[in-house]
Amino acid sequence: MNPDASHDGAPIETDVVIVGAGPCGLFAVFQLGMLDIRAHVVDILPRIGGQCVELYPEKPIYDIPGFAAVTGQALIDNLARQIAPFEAAFHLGQMVERLDAVGTPEAPRFALRTDTGTRFIAKAVLIAAGGGSFQPKRPPIPGIESYEGESVLYAVRRIEAFRDREILIVGGGDSALDWTLALQPVAKRVTLMHRRDDFRAAPHSVDQMRALVASGAIDLRIGQVTGLEGDGSRLSAVICRDDRGGGFTIACDTMLPFFGLTKKLGPLADWGIGLTENQIAVETSAFESSVPGIFAIGDINTYPGKLKLILSGFHEAALAAHRIHRYVHPDKRLTFQHSTSSTVIQAKLGSA
Repeated sequence: MNPDASHDGAPIETDVVIVGAGPCGLFAVFQLGMLDIRAHVVDILPRIGGQCVELYPEKPIYDIPGFAAVTGQALIDNLARQIAPFEAAFHLGQMVERLDAVGTPEAPRFALRTDTGTRFIAKAVLIAAGGGSFQPKRPPIPGIESYEGESVLYAVRRIEAFRDREILIVGGGDSALDWTLALQPVAKRVTLMHRRDDFRAAPHSVDQMRALVASGAIDLRIGQVTGLEGDGSRLSAVICRDDRGGGFTIACDTMLPFFGLTKKLGPLADWGIGLTENQIAVETSAFESSVPGIFAIGDINTYPGKLKLILSGFHEAALAAHRIHRYVHPDKRLTFQHSTSSTVIQAKLGSA
């Protein structure tokens, strides 16, 4: 998989932008690639996988065809291997905040922009955003809003931006531990805080963290943040409470709270697409929305008889890809081929 593409500020031109890197978005890369359609994939999360990886990476899924049981992480790993031949570009840790139709219904073109400034021009858009965009949960700390974006950050976009900072990381899951380990070499000081001395992260990450604590390279505090000190945008310290009700402060200029994720419809509510109860209404021959050239698959769409199953999203991806072919290659006849017998498809997959 290619990383986020670098460019000189000009829009990235591509056939399709896929919004969402969960299982349906990943399988859409495969279906589009089989039809010689290039795709760029955008996801607000820092890694591919969507709900499968964020909510149940180790939980067995029993209704994926061909697998008696497969974990969420294993399913994503298999999909990543399957789509590798098509070299889709991934833009992770970004949210599509604006989408404008700049073409015609007969020849759609769409201009998209993410919250980090990445821009695209695409012939079609395929939305595979699950129940909406996953967004960080804001901790219930008075006045935190004024510090957000300056001193309180919910994601790490560039590690180098944290060089020489005094960082407080709050949380006990994989994100908190991963960034504690990743930022320790560049930060002036890293303190990890969790409400109890028990962590939900991968055991090897916990072991690494405890080794750094034992060596004095980082600090570990048990407690909860109850208040912030600073000038209203820049932190100088946080006020904390331990499990016995005692108070203490931690000097820091940056706080990274990792309290999990919540689903929100997000900016797509303003894209002019027909919605039904916060889901994108689609027709069922190709799962196209009310806007020609914009498609929706997976849990984000709705239609009569809809079943919110991953396998349903896979079916929707296949039909959507065939309709998208008309927009991307209007002068090219599409001949349906089976992967088991087509040497052309097998060559694309490196299996010929």
